[in-house]
Amino acid sequence: MERKAKIERKTAETDISLTLTLESVQTSQIQTGVPFFDHMLTSMTRHGRMSMVLACDGDIQVDDHHSVEDTGICMGKAFRKAIGDRKGITRFGEAVVPMDEALSMCAVDLSGRGFFQYSGIDLQGYIRTYSEELTLEFLRSFAMNAELTLHVRLLEGINRHHVHESIYKSLGIALYRAYCIDSVGSEEIPSTKGIL
Repeated sequence: MERKAKIERKTAETDISLTLTLESVQTSQIQTGVPFFDHMLTSMTRHGRMSMVLACDGDIQVDDHHSVEDTGICMGKAFRKAIGDRKGITRFGEAVVPMDEALSMCAVDLSGRGFFQYSGIDLQGYIRTYSEELTLEFLRSFAMNAELTLHVRLLEGINRHHVHESIYKSLGIALYRAYCIDSVGSEEIPSTKGIL
């Protein structure tokens, strides 16, 4: 059965339409109006074995914040919807990804509880017009709306492009490992409580 979800969200700041398909090798079509962010999301979905069709019309004349944060909200909601009742999922996933001198670690728990923690080098500069702190805004809004626990550690990094790409790639791989169906317990909720 295809695990897929569509989310539409319109506010005074953004108008977003997003379709997310899990376990897909189709090329994502992403247009947020923030080119570096588009590149990062394309990398994340590719390595997370997801395909996404995303159109975001945001108030980028103000800045990129609303478009990035609201994309995280919509992507989180779509991911939560696509994994369904969570029966049979592996639940936990982790990845450590090098990108030349940069090294990032992501660990996720599809727990039903939204939580985000980041540690490592401060992300306070710019990559062209992309504010590095927007990566943290995306990660936070994605984790809260997907109702998952997300820990991100930036272990090494100098080149700012490499730093962010290693974060997004490690998140994609960790999510894939967590949402995959565990063939041993494919009808079970992976929790001693019986629910997630």
